[in-house]
Amino acid sequence: MPEPQTRITMEKKYFPESELIINSDGSCFHLHLTPDHLADKVILVGDPGRVATVAAHFDSIEHEVASREFHTITGTYKGKRITVQSTGIGCDNIDIVMNELDALANIDFDTRTEKDTHRSLTLVRVGTCGGLQPETPLGTFIASVKSIGFDGLLNYYAARDSVCDLDLEEAFKQHMEWSEKKGAPYVATACPELIDRIAGEEMVRGITIACGGFYGPQGRQLRLAIQDPQQNEKVERFRYTTPDGKELKICNFEMESSALAGMAAMLGHKAMTCCMVVANRYQKKMDTEYKNTIDNLITLVLDRI
Repeated sequence: MPEPQTRITMEKKYFPESELIINSDGSCFHLHLTPDHLADKVILVGDPGRVATVAAHFDSIEHEVASREFHTITGTYKGKRITVQSTGIGCDNIDIVMNELDALANIDFDTRTEKDTHRSLTLVRVGTCGGLQPETPLGTFIASVKSIGFDGLLNYYAARDSVCDLDLEEAFKQHMEWSEKKGAPYVATACPELIDRIAGEEMVRGITIACGGFYGPQGRQLRLAIQDPQQNEKVERFRYTTPDGKELKICNFEMESSALAGMAAMLGHKAMTCCMVVANRYQKKMDTEYKNTIDNLITLVLDRI
């Protein structure tokens, strides 16, 4: 006589008030969004003022909210429901935005438990950057295939190694003669399908460095000397051959792409970063009027997301 089968029921993880902070109106703590305000397609921008620039292209707007540097508008563009969300500057803010967007998508705010069905978001960061190569002059659009994080954010998460390119990390550290005092850099990979769809033929594809600051971490020196005066020259010379034989070089500096790509991969979302070059560190040129031309990149992303 067969033994009776035992049905195993996995208890859902409960997220207490101190971990998942929900405001009195049912919105998440920093972004002040409720789950029904979030579209599956999300455009991320650093500057809160750029949210309105993106949303100016929408056919209709259904919701808008602002709190601190986090400004959100959800609406429709050519029949697509899209959320445009500002993050402010830096990977630390990406940590806030990604965790709260994922919570809105995949945690039941009433029961404080994970939903039975995973909801995957498509996230494209549209930003500005500093070009590092002769072939990335002012106005160039760059798609970050891989991002080297100088900030250390992913090192705080257990799944870090599972989403990072460990071989590239090691090659980069050796090339740079990396000081352990800076903390371990990590290398996150953007969603290949999203890169192909958004970048098309209009964008240069390469490695991006996401820095933990605008001055010293990017090799800028005002009154403070930096630890490695040859940092940028080493960065410009770095080359890496992928397993499929493609040679990648470091094309640009910015401040958010590594955290976005890495956290999205760990959480089961699709993400990438594309930036317009507004400063070329190699040519020592800067365009302070870039806000007049970045709209071309915005419309390209809106059409392809």
